[in-house]
Amino acid sequence: MKKLKAIYATLLMALGLAIIMFFIFLTRNKDNALKARRACKIWFPLCGFKLQKIGDFDTSATLIVMNHQSLTDIMCLEAYHPQNICWIAKKQLGDVPFYGYALRGPEMILIDREDKKGLTFLLKSVKEKLQQKRPVVIFPEGTRSKGDEDFLPFKLGAKILAEKFQLKIQPIVLVNTRKLYNTSPFETKSNTARMICLESFMPDINNPHWYEELQNTMHEVYLKNYQELNS
Repeated sequence: MKKLKAIYATLLMALGLAIIMFFIFLTRNKDNALKARRACKIWFPLCGFKLQKIGDFDTSATLIVMNHQSLTDIMCLEAYHPQNICWIAKKQLGDVPFYGYALRGPEMILIDREDKKGLTFLLKSVKEKLQQKRPVVIFPEGTRSKGDEDFLPFKLGAKILAEKFQLKIQPIVLVNTRKLYNTSPFETKSNTARMICLESFMPDINNPHWYEELQNTMHEVYLKNYQELNS
């Protein structure tokens, strides 16, 4: 049953994404197809999934930092965040035939990690998105974790951006999204996930440990909610 439910969720995701991309193409010049992207929220009830939201989005935050477990992480934020957010993602994802348009159409920031000029491109792109009033979203872990009790170490990209542009950060913690929908192994182990919106803050660049403290705070919140959902 776990595998069958994951297959059903995958079919719905593939069909829904194809429809959304069609409307992205039609409306990409209107807030980067914001309304079309937001339609992904119907995937959760259609699959029998429940996403619990705790806290509020801060529309004055310019950098959103989230942990990463599953393909559904992007859908969680796209479905409910009120603004025209801009994701920082791997260039390879945008190169995926057909489905890569879901990133390229809304003009997300696609980074080639093998390119030595990648950081320069990232800084230039983020500056452009901020001028367009688009909050930037980054997964500081860089890739998906196993969705258990540990985070992967945070990479320095978010720290560099926050300090360079003096960005207001809103941390968002996702719990159980990998149990909700997992591709390796292919299964659904839970019907409930949780998204916790933490208080925004301006990083104290005079404190050399602020970034480590951010990771620790997010991990503490994650563990508390992970234990509540999986006790």
